[in-house]
Amino acid sequence: MRHSRFPLLVTAAVVAFLYLPILVLVVNSFNASRFGSTWQGWSLTWYARLAAEREIWAALRITLIVAVSATAASAVLGTTAALAIHRYATRLQRVHSVLISVPLVMPEILMGMSLLLFFATVGLELGIFSIFLAHVTFSLSFVAMVVLGRLQGFEESLIEAARDLGAGPWTAARRVLLPALAPGLVAGALLAFTLSVDDFVITFFVAGPGATTLPIRIYSMIKHGSPPVISALSTLLLLVTFAAVAASQRLIERER
Repeated sequence: MRHSRFPLLVTAAVVAFLYLPILVLVVNSFNASRFGSTWQGWSLTWYARLAAEREIWAALRITLIVAVSATAASAVLGTTAALAIHRYATRLQRVHSVLISVPLVMPEILMGMSLLLFFATVGLELGIFSIFLAHVTFSLSFVAMVVLGRLQGFEESLIEAARDLGAGPWTAARRVLLPALAPGLVAGALLAFTLSVDDFVITFFVAGPGATTLPIRIYSMIKHGSPPVISALSTLLLLVTFAAVAASQRLIERER
């Protein structure tokens, strides 16, 4: 019986559609020409230009500061929110669950405008702290949903058994609950970190003078015409991403 080649062709077309632009971007980062439409040979000129761009590295530093701090805060707040929603089946927690879910479906431009109006109303100066608050606002919802999914399969009898054996509430949470939630907590934190680093629309509304993140800086460079430098920066970010994924896979295999 002959198998149809259509699924293979569709898979190849999808893979090419997803990864061919990335390959073009990486190749253009080594192009000596300023314009990607013409090839003038291999060169590391744009990487040297990138190393001399202090504004890019300053934007990267701000981005990492906001992402790490927002991830830590959203991990704590999202986990406690998931525990409250899972453990207490009250009308208040049903309202709480709806409020946690709203940032997941709200358009980013609407959230950015609403946060900007709120910060202006309370008199909060726009800057790194306002970006941090905005990122925590949408990141904790993703962490809460991931941890809540992990809690759905958690056996509460394990906590009761630990308490029967003499463990206190904090000991049972630290020795039983936290290890069970660790995969979901790590997954939620990584998702929050990625969303924070990648966010542009909301950050564009709540960023003030001197608080330019990397996505906003890249947008500004595109407007003023520096595509080769952006290609070099994107290539380095891809290398970091692939290295992080490879390291996480090795850790997972080692644990197994």
